[in-house]
Amino acid sequence: MSRRVVVLGAGPAGLAAAQAALAHGAEVTVLDEGERPGGQFWRHHDGLTDPRMQHQWARFERLRGALHRADVHTQASVWHVESDHGLRVHALVGPADSAGRMGHTIEGDALVIATGAHDRALPVPGWTLPGVITAGAAQALAKRDGVAPGRRTVVAGAGPFLLPVAASIGLAGGTVAEVVEAVGSAAIARGWGRAPWQLAGAVGKAGELAEYVGDLARHRTPYRFGSAVTRIHGEHAVEAVTVQRIDAEWRPIPGTERVVDCDSVALGHGFTPRLEAAIQAGCAISADRFVEVDERQATTVPGVYAAGEVTGIAGADAALAEGAVAGFAAAGGALDDLRLRRILTARRRMHVFAERLATHAIRPGWTAWLDDDTIVCRCESVTRARIAEYADASSRGMRLATRAGLGACQGRTCGRSVEALVAASVDYDHRPVLSSIRIGELAGLHDHHTQHQEQQ
Repeated sequence: MSRRVVVLGAGPAGLAAAQAALAHGAEVTVLDEGERPGGQFWRHHDGLTDPRMQHQWARFERLRGALHRADVHTQASVWHVESDHGLRVHALVGPADSAGRMGHTIEGDALVIATGAHDRALPVPGWTLPGVITAGAAQALAKRDGVAPGRRTVVAGAGPFLLPVAASIGLAGGTVAEVVEAVGSAAIARGWGRAPWQLAGAVGKAGELAEYVGDLARHRTPYRFGSAVTRIHGEHAVEAVTVQRIDAEWRPIPGTERVVDCDSVALGHGFTPRLEAAIQAGCAISADRFVEVDERQATTVPGVYAAGEVTGIAGADAALAEGAVAGFAAAGGALDDLRLRRILTARRRMHVFAERLATHAIRPGWTAWLDDDTIVCRCESVTRARIAEYADASSRGMRLATRAGLGACQGRTCGRSVEALVAASVDYDHRPVLSSIRIGELAGLHDHHTQHQEQQ
């Protein structure tokens, strides 16, 4: 009798998992919150998407084509996952906020969690002005709707993702004033130049890099290393930003400020995995806040597998390989199957590439560019000063007193930033304020308060 495999998410990892499970003879159900499969990487809108914004589109079409043998539910919000007495997934299917949404309960022999990640933007004075969006939102607008976020955009943050975002804005008709990368050129050279032969398996990434660099050169777009947007200016909307040099810990260097005119800002400082489904299923989460998996992509819960960005930020190629392994294993396949040989090799190579992404990890000095009245929790308008006032309280006490993380997004936007501010060992007068703060407990600001939110 064939196994029943439920896949959460229809991005690269989820699509690869579905295809692999189907190839091994499983019955597959796919649930995704988007209007169409593809996830963020293959986000598109029929008739509008510029093909130059898409990579590996032929592969997407093959993966999407395999779904005709699966039971696919788009616009599906998973609100509960049970794993205690069998695997059951509860979802509402239909247009968001529609009164006609239908409830579905899907039972399976195995579950593949491929819910991806959302991009993280660090707070900046002025970041609540109209015209400030995340880098991922800027790319989504360009890919799906062919729209640029403004006439003149500053793309700022850290990591290689800034490059495709800048390229997408240009293809959508906007102008990128500058790309501002927080990590210095010397640190990038050390991080990415270490043991370069290990990156031989990621030659496709080199081709993408050359394409993006060429695009920046053609448009004469400045790329500023070791810098950050430390203030966003405007009365009713974005009018300009302050770009400032920062040190290795991301502390602003006085006297290096420059003002750049723009009408929009795209902020992207990395990614945060969407852990809601994994937490509900009871999966172990690592100290760096990813789902723990073994070589079969199996989690610590029997029958539950995970793939893609929820297990570590590694890019679409790694997600495709991990998804294929997870789907095949969920359907009952073994790792020594010859059909997995090339996939396992690809996964190993892309994990080496992913290790280099740590070069762009957020450093703690970013909190120095905030003012006391900078809003950190946008949903509840909680400022840095308000968070500092209760930094030495318990996790629960701080949340109840400030309401940070208790708004509509349930900490998805501010959770990590609030944690960083609370974890700081000095207050604004440079006096110690933390004596016995339970950082592990505070981590619940994001994870545990998001358990009942909509997810892929």
